[in-house]
Amino acid sequence: MHALIIDDDEGIRWILKRVLNEKGVEVSEAETVAAAMEALAGPKAIDMVFLDVYLPDGNGMQLLEDGVFDMPVILLTAETTFDHAVQAFRSGAMEYLPKPFDLDEVRMLVDRVQPSAPPEAPEASDRNQLLVGRSQAMQQLFRILGRVAASDLTVLITGESGTGKEMVARALHEQSQRASRPFVAINTAAIPAELLESELFGHEKGAFTGADKARPGRFEQADGGTLFLDEIGDMPLSLQAKLLRVLEEGKVQRVGSNQARSVNVRLLAATHQNLPTKIQQKEFREDLYYRLNVIPVHIPPLRERKDDIRELAQFLLDQSARELDMQVPILLDDAISLLEQHNWPGNVRELKNVMRRLAVLTPGSSITLSDVALALGHASSSEEEETLSEAVTRCTRNYLMQLGYAKASNLHQHVLEQIEPPLLKLALEQCHGNQLRVSEMLGLNRNTVRKLLRKYEIDAQDYRP
Repeated sequence: MHALIIDDDEGIRWILKRVLNEKGVEVSEAETVAAAMEALAGPKAIDMVFLDVYLPDGNGMQLLEDGVFDMPVILLTAETTFDHAVQAFRSGAMEYLPKPFDLDEVRMLVDRVQPSAPPEAPEASDRNQLLVGRSQAMQQLFRILGRVAASDLTVLITGESGTGKEMVARALHEQSQRASRPFVAINTAAIPAELLESELFGHEKGAFTGADKARPGRFEQADGGTLFLDEIGDMPLSLQAKLLRVLEEGKVQRVGSNQARSVNVRLLAATHQNLPTKIQQKEFREDLYYRLNVIPVHIPPLRERKDDIRELAQFLLDQSARELDMQVPILLDDAISLLEQHNWPGNVRELKNVMRRLAVLTPGSSITLSDVALALGHASSSEEEETLSEAVTRCTRNYLMQLGYAKASNLHQHVLEQIEPPLLKLALEQCHGNQLRVSEMLGLNRNTVRKLLRKYEIDAQDYRP
């Protein structure tokens, strides 16, 4: 077997050549597109290609799309998004390897290669950049999604709350041939059982009290597109049987109707529950489980892929700053280290909220360890030495976040009215309700103190022994 490595990085070429030689593969090298074209036109037949995306005189992805190669191609890329994986497969790559790559994976790829044309790849459409990650778990997820996106296969997405199950479902729809058709999502756990049947399958006028007109259900609304059933594990058993019938027959029957309507829907389902356990507890139908679990996709919790936190946090910070029309602050290394140490019980959803909070609250051009500690609700390491100015700054930041940085015309007075009452009460407490001593402490005349007490409806008598 003969492989061609096309990469301008000498180190990448060296390590790949070493591994390939170990597998008994002869290797040719090229640093540029021009050198690669010369090697492909040479007398030696090339059985597989390792291709970098960014080359000094061209783009490897473009070469794939132009049909330059008639042998299996493994794309080498520093990009780590789901869309990039889809684009690689769409362009004709047999596989893609994110840098830095696992050498065992290279060895397995050599074992897989046969001198035949690379497989068909799914079409890509709109981007969904939030699906990013360098971890092996996420890269494996991207590979699965990239291969099944264009199909009509049913996918069961599992993972903890906040991991992004609906985001994955939307990405599958957007990269499918149904992308121009509706994507309809419904959380089966959020709708009362007595209403869920009507929501899913629709109803006719007069079918039940309050049904004053006919209404199509979610299956009919998603006709030609994709229906996403979130938290499928919470669906009542009675409805599970009806759902199974729809999946088997491709027809829905509205509540109160004897007529069945044909629907063409790709079904995606998700749950945070363990369905095999629910089957054992007689809370989920085994036949429905096998109907849904055609392609199982598991999204790992964020605590199990902390290698992704730096890239994901930066992306979410950039996104939040753009949405808020603010300058993007720099995320310092010690701040990232604290983010990586956090357990993230709320997963990506929690990280997204924290980064949005940091985008709003960070006063300077960089996000520090202390900023992250406050955003996560941790005690600051220097809290015992915090000055009054620092404490006021911290609390005022939190208050401004609650206001949403609304551009009030009288913000100074508004903030002052939040600070004066507790200051007056503390002074009254220290002075045991003696207004003369309070005026001396605050450096205000007695009449001003009286006016402020009346304004904020504070009774000095309440502070006298």
